[in-house]
Amino acid sequence: MKPGRFITVEGIEGVGKTTNIRFLTSAVEAHGHTVLTTREPGGTPMADRIRELLIEHGDEPMPDIAELLLMFASRALHVNNVIQPALAAGTWVICDRFTDSTRAYQGGGRGFPQQDINRLADWVHGDLQPDLTILLDAPVEMGMRRAGRRGEPDRIEIERDGFFDRVRACYLQLAAAEPDRFVIVDASQDLEAVRRAIEGICAALCANDN
Repeated sequence: MKPGRFITVEGIEGVGKTTNIRFLTSAVEAHGHTVLTTREPGGTPMADRIRELLIEHGDEPMPDIAELLLMFASRALHVNNVIQPALAAGTWVICDRFTDSTRAYQGGGRGFPQQDINRLADWVHGDLQPDLTILLDAPVEMGMRRAGRRGEPDRIEIERDGFFDRVRACYLQLAAAEPDRFVIVDASQDLEAVRRAIEGICAALCANDN
C-alpha cells in the first residue's frame, strides 16, 4: 500500500490555522484521499493531558526545559500512536503544528539552541518529516489582535510581543532554509485569497502524487 502524505500547518497565533486546515482537508479529500486531521501538542488522550499542562495557568512555575521536554513527550505519543499508523495505512495526515513549532517557539522564542531541539527530534521521530509544511504568515500585531478575539489567552499566548517577533522570525528562517518543503502563504490577505493559495498548493501536491 502506498503510504499517505504528511502535511503540517504552522504559524504564530491568530493566522487562521484552524479555519484554513478545515479548508485544506476538504481540498485534499476532493482529490480522492482519506485524511486524518490532528494537532500538537495533543492528538491522543494522553498527549491531550500533556497539552493541558502546557497551556494551563498553573500555580507551579514551568521551567522552559520542562516545556520543551513535555512538547516532545506529547509528540512521541502522537507520532507512534496516531501519525505513523495512519500514514502506513495510506491516510493523508494534516497536522496543526509539528516540530517546526518547537523550533520556532522553544528555539526562537525561548532561546534553546536549534541543535538541541534537532537532537530530540531525531530521537523522537527519526526520519519522519513533513512532505509539505504550509506556513501561514502575518505580522505579529495582526495575529495577536485576531487571537485576542478568541477568548482568554493560554499560558503561552500571554507572552509579550517580543517573544512572538522572535517566533515569527524563526519560522521565516526555517522556511528559507528548506524551500522545497515549506510554502509561505500571506495570511494577512482576506480569507478568499488565502483559500485560493491553499487550493493551488493542494492541487500541485496531489498532481505530483499521481
